[in-house]
Parts: sequence; structure tokens; C-alpha cells
Amino acid sequence: MELAGERYLGGIMRGRMEGFGYYALPTGTEYRGSLWDGMFHGQGELLLPGGGGYRALWGRGAPTQGKFTFADGLEYDEEKWHYCDGYDRRFYTEICSGFKPPGIPQLTNLDRPKIIPEGCYDCGDGFYNPKTRVVVDYKHKFLRNADNDEHEWILRTCRKAWDITTEHKPKP
Repeated sequence: MELAGERYLGGIMRGRMEGFGYYALPTGTEYRGSLWDGMFHGQGELLLPGGGGYRALWGRGAPTQGKFTFADGLEYDEEKWHYCDGYDRRFYTEICSGFKPPGIPQLTNLDRPKIIPEGCYDCGDGFYNPKTRVVVDYKHKFLRNADNDEHEWILRTCRKAWDITTEHKPKP
């Protein structure tokens, strides 16, 4: 069954998603789990396009309890969250593997950060073009249009592609 760019594979009862199913949204996010009356209900997991996901017990479309896991395997724990707080600013890969040698910076949690297209920003789940106000994933598939708040936050907070290159260019 396809609905406005979404895909669903699973049981249907009274024209609604029911039982165990697989539901893919146009953004690339996928849900795998139990559904009832067209809503997430019971055990299920949202899988994000950039990796990571949210495994939860759902009740009538809303999570009642769950756990978020980042793409690198780090699990979010609201009670015991010590990652990247005001006292320890290390990336998770630095906590697990240690620091890089002096002179080799680590700008993101990824060992080799993504190369940002010219004039764009890396906003965490993809690249943002401030001229078009569009966010695309790291494979350049459309994710969303940024509203004014997100636009301002990205310009203020996120890594930007270099405007000029700093590499040595030998004379011809």
C-alpha cells in the first residue's frame, strides 16, 4: 500500500494498518513493529536514515517508554547522561577510543567528517543550503524545508563549508 510517498507492508483491517508491519516515510525513516487502528501500538522501532533509532513500547501512536540509540551505538539515558555535557565535551568516539594525536583535530563524532558542499552547513542529519532553505541527507535526498528558527540555529551553530581553500597550490 502506498500513501503520498509512504510505503506500508503488513496487515490491514477495516482499511487501516493493523498487526505487525513495515512503514516507510518519504524522509527515509522506517517503522517496524506492531500497529493497531492505523497507529503505532505495542513493540516497535523507528529507524532513522542516518543510522540510529528509537525502540519503544507504543500506545495509540505515542511512545510510553523507549530508548534512543545513536548511529554509533551510544544509547541515550535521560537519568545518567554524561556525554557532551558542560564538564566533558568529548565525542563518543573519543570516549571509546581515546584522543587523536596532537595536531589532528576531531571536528565531529565521525572519524572523518563529511565533506560539506560549497556554501552549505552540516546540520547533523544532512546538509543545509541557506539559499534554498532545504535540508538534504548525506546522500543528497530531500529531508525537509527549514523554518526561520531552524535556519537561524543552523547559521549560528553548525559547521560550514570553507569559503576559500587553505591548501597549498603550487605555481604552474
